[in-house]
Parts: sequence; structure tokens; C-alpha cells
Amino acid sequence: MKTIERVIDFNLPVGQSAFFWGARKTGKSTLIKQRYGTSIVYDFLKTDLLLELTRRPALLREQLEILTPEELSSPVILDEVQKVPHLLDEVHWLIENKGISFILCGSSARKLRRGHANLLGGRAWRFHLYPLTTCELPDLNLLRALNNGLIPAHYLNAHGQRSLRAYVSDYLKEEVFNEGLTRNIPAFSRFFEAMGYSHGQLINYANIARECGVSAKTVREYYQILVDTLLGMQLPPFKRRQNRQVISKASKFYLFDVGVAGYLSKRKIIEERGELFGHAFEHFIFMELLAHRSYRELEYNLAFWRTKSGMEVDFILGDGQVAVEVKGSRNVQSRDLRPLRAFVEEYSPQKAIVVCNEERPRRVGNIDILPWRKFCEQLWNGNIIN
Repeated sequence: MKTIERVIDFNLPVGQSAFFWGARKTGKSTLIKQRYGTSIVYDFLKTDLLLELTRRPALLREQLEILTPEELSSPVILDEVQKVPHLLDEVHWLIENKGISFILCGSSARKLRRGHANLLGGRAWRFHLYPLTTCELPDLNLLRALNNGLIPAHYLNAHGQRSLRAYVSDYLKEEVFNEGLTRNIPAFSRFFEAMGYSHGQLINYANIARECGVSAKTVREYYQILVDTLLGMQLPPFKRRQNRQVISKASKFYLFDVGVAGYLSKRKIIEERGELFGHAFEHFIFMELLAHRSYRELEYNLAFWRTKSGMEVDFILGDGQVAVEVKGSRNVQSRDLRPLRAFVEEYSPQKAIVVCNEERPRRVGNIDILPWRKFCEQLWNGNIIN
């Protein structure tokens, strides 16, 4: 498997600690080995180490205090740190009193937050690693990306679908069930399947609750479990002036990887056209936007806009500065521009863009129609939002 240079700026100043979050297999461990290959590593996927430091968190302090400054010149790596939340008190003490720096890796912040773990009071920066992006894969194969997803081991693997199948089964079992995040395993399994089929649409808690045989409150909690375990994120509706009677307060929900979403909905895309392609293509662009705002440290708002009459713009960036509509079409028609025109008329964004599958960019009035490769190139070059 070829080595890919990740674009995330994860080079820490001397003495600086960091939390490093990301779903399993997004490449956290590989990246850390590349950039901090001489660091001392505590891997809490090793059960003997996990049990030892769970019973005696002070052992970490005892083992690190005896080391020389040269041995501690690189940050100490604690991998899967969410499994040992009480260890963070020792980490805090070592940062404050011994000047030791740490990289605290994890695939779930839920246990730390819900268990009132010591989150180090701003002493550690926070980073998030996403699946691969277009600027990391300049020759990206779109159909492969939409079917296999962009987790490195799945996109780059000749047997990506088999790897994806095993990943979803094992990941669910380990991250949700074994972590004890829900006791009702059959209900959560039904929820996960129902969520997969309504993926990228407005969340209807009542409908999903009926399908799963649980309350709407429980469904809300299930969605929060997915957010806390970095398996997905909610996209809120755009809120500003609402002269057009913007629809309900419901958010949309997207899983963290387009391939995982496709596996759950039993989706197989064989050509770059049609409804299935369009849904996956929209998800792909959303993930590109999420990674961009995180890696470039811009943290602009991301939302969608929808009116009661059914007009919708897929993504609104910032406070309405940029409106992005995603169309899988190779030939965007005038009727496809109606929602964007309505948004432009109401909010006067700086840019209005259709991301599509056409071959060449063009402009219709004040709307730019961009092939997806061109859009992604301009996004990462700072020409869409900065």
C-alpha cells in the first residue's frame, strides 16, 4: 500500500501536548509513526497494558519520571486514551510538574466527556483526522471513493469491499457494544440500519423510533452516541432572516465516511449518474468541506438551507458567504439553479456554486458551475472561503 502524505498540520512545538481524534483506521497511528517515530508509545488496545494502568494509573508517572530528558524529547503517545480516562489526571500532573508532552489519541471522546475526565484545561491542542481528501489523492477515482469510501485501507485496497464489510461489523461491535454505550443491542442495531437508509436526509426521530421500537428520546441518544464516537455528524439548518419560511429545526445526519454509508444502505454505484450516485456525491463533497475547515483551521459554520416549498441548497458556508449546491449531473440545467437563485435573492452570498460532473467550468449569471475536481482544487487553494 503506497504512502500518502496527509495535509493536516500536525507538527507540534517542543513541549506542546495534543488530543488527536479520528475514527478507527483513518490513519492516526500511521501519521504519528511518520512524524514521531522515536516517541514512547502506550497502546491501550493491548489488554495487559490496559488492565495494568486501569488498576494503577500512577504507574504511568512512575515509569516516565525515571526517564532522561533525551528519552522524553518527543511527545509520549497514549493510543486509545478514552479507554483509561482516569489516566488523564496523571497526564495533567506530568505536564504541569515535569514538562512532559503527550499526544493523546482516541476514536471516541464520549467516555472522557461523560465520565467527567480531566481534559487538561486547554493544555492540549485538539486535532481531528478525517478520511482521505482530494488534495491527498490527486488522481482520485470517484467511483472507487464512493463505493469503498476514503478510509485509507479501504480506498487503496484491491479488496476494499471485503475490508469495508469487516470494518463495519467489527467497528460497531467494539466502539458501541463493547464500550457499553448502549445496553439494548437489538434496538441499536435496528436503529443503525434505519439511520443508514435515511442517511443525508432530515432526521425524523419519531419515524425512526417507530421502526426501532424505542422512544424518540432514545433515538436522539443513539444519534449522540454516533457523534461522540466520531462515526457521524449533524448538519444544522441555516439560520438567519427567514422571510421564505424556512422549514423546521430538524438537522441532517451524515456518517463519517461515504463507503460506510454505502455499505449500510446496501448501495452499489456502477456509473456516475442516477439518484444513488447523487446522494453519495453530495456526501463526498460534505466530507471534503469538513476536512478542509478543520485542516485549514478556519472553523466556518456549515449548514443547509431549505424552505417550506421544498427548495434546498445543500451547503451554506460561514454566515451565508458561500452557497454550494451539489449535482451529480453532467449537464446542469436552468431548473437546477432555482434553489440557488432563491438563496442569492434572499441573502446575497459572496459566491454561489454548483458542484457537478460537467467537464468544464462555466458561469450562468452570478452562479459558478464547477466540475468537482475544480471545486476541490479551489477549495484547498483558498479560493472558495478563507
